[in-house]
Amino acid sequence: MSNSAAIIKIVPSTPIIARSLQAYSSRPAGGVAKKPPALFPRYFNAGVFRIEVMRKIRTAMFGTGFMGKVHTEAIRRLGNVEVVAVAGVDQADAEKFAAAFGVPRAAGWEELLADKEIDAVHICTPNYLHYAMAKAGLEAGKNVLCEKPLTMTYAEAKELAELGVKKNLANCVNHNLRCYPMVQQVRRMIEAGELGDILIVNGTYFQDWLLYDTDWNWRAQAAENGALRAMGDIGSHWMDQIQHVTGLKITSLCADLQTFHHSRKKPKGAVETFSGKKLAPSDYDSVKIDTDDFGAVLVRLGDRARGSFAVSQMSAGRKNRFEFEIYGTKCGVTWNQERPDELWIGQRNTPNQIMIKDPSLMDPRAATFADLPGGHSEGYDDAHKQNFRRFYKRVADPSAAIEYPTFADGAHGMGLLEKVLESSKKRAWVDC
Repeated sequence: MSNSAAIIKIVPSTPIIARSLQAYSSRPAGGVAKKPPALFPRYFNAGVFRIEVMRKIRTAMFGTGFMGKVHTEAIRRLGNVEVVAVAGVDQADAEKFAAAFGVPRAAGWEELLADKEIDAVHICTPNYLHYAMAKAGLEAGKNVLCEKPLTMTYAEAKELAELGVKKNLANCVNHNLRCYPMVQQVRRMIEAGELGDILIVNGTYFQDWLLYDTDWNWRAQAAENGALRAMGDIGSHWMDQIQHVTGLKITSLCADLQTFHHSRKKPKGAVETFSGKKLAPSDYDSVKIDTDDFGAVLVRLGDRARGSFAVSQMSAGRKNRFEFEIYGTKCGVTWNQERPDELWIGQRNTPNQIMIKDPSLMDPRAATFADLPGGHSEGYDDAHKQNFRRFYKRVADPSAAIEYPTFADGAHGMGLLEKVLESSKKRAWVDC
């Protein structure tokens, strides 16, 4: 085993020694906790400590675009996981990514699934590839983390969720937006009854990166993306989030979808997410569009709560504004992803508050999603890291608690997306 694939861990050799060291280090000495004694060789010779060499978890990246980069960088921050291989649209694409990010191996995804040394895979490809890759990964004994939406259909997602349970493998759909510290603070406040009974939810997920008909991404066509683009790409996040933090399921909905650009100018070469604005008019071909630019949905949650949300990829000036408002019988809260460390708390009879992320002042369970002290911002990339950390905890220890969104959550989300599409076509309410 190479040093790059291992972690050296120095541990007490017995529980008694471990407890003694803990007591020693916590005993005040002039008001300051003492550090454990230096680890001189004699402690090892006397059997006080032993060295454990733990194999790093080895993962492969499927996909070399925007999300492939985000995932690779976040994985490397974990410490106990390394990206050992990458698969792209072809060998040249994979090799380019490998060279740019220092990944030692570039190969086809089927070849990587056959490698018994690879423990997990991340699927960051266009949506139409998710099902085949995830199914093959689980059948090959790999733990699988997949971007959302999980599949093209509810039936596919349900099959993957059942297969993940059958194989007893870690399976995660990347609803990373759950993992912001202040989102978890809202969740714990609601659990503790601080908002009272939930009455109203409201929100948006607005972007502008597809505002012009010259803006392009593979998501624009249903063949690679699925029938729902704005709703599938970012509406899936909003519905997952509101159910996660309130603990209430969406029970029925009424949706309206709209495509503003019925044709777009497709670049003659590949374009990465969010980067299409750099091209010239001569670089395009005109193509028909069969996915949504905008969607608005009325929702019922549980027995009592009501609400609405809208999603758009054509809202000028809104780069990635994900926002939810939740109002209960005691108070309300608002959180906006573009200001992730802030939580607005609204009161009826006392001044409203802005709570700033500070793990020392948060619910202890929410504070575990914050690695930095108050005044040190944590954002989009940190939310990925927190989700991945919990996924790989389960990879390392199959008995560990599941603290991340699973394929079952992904299947539930796909079911809701199909209901959104059904409602928009019928122009009517549908039960979920």
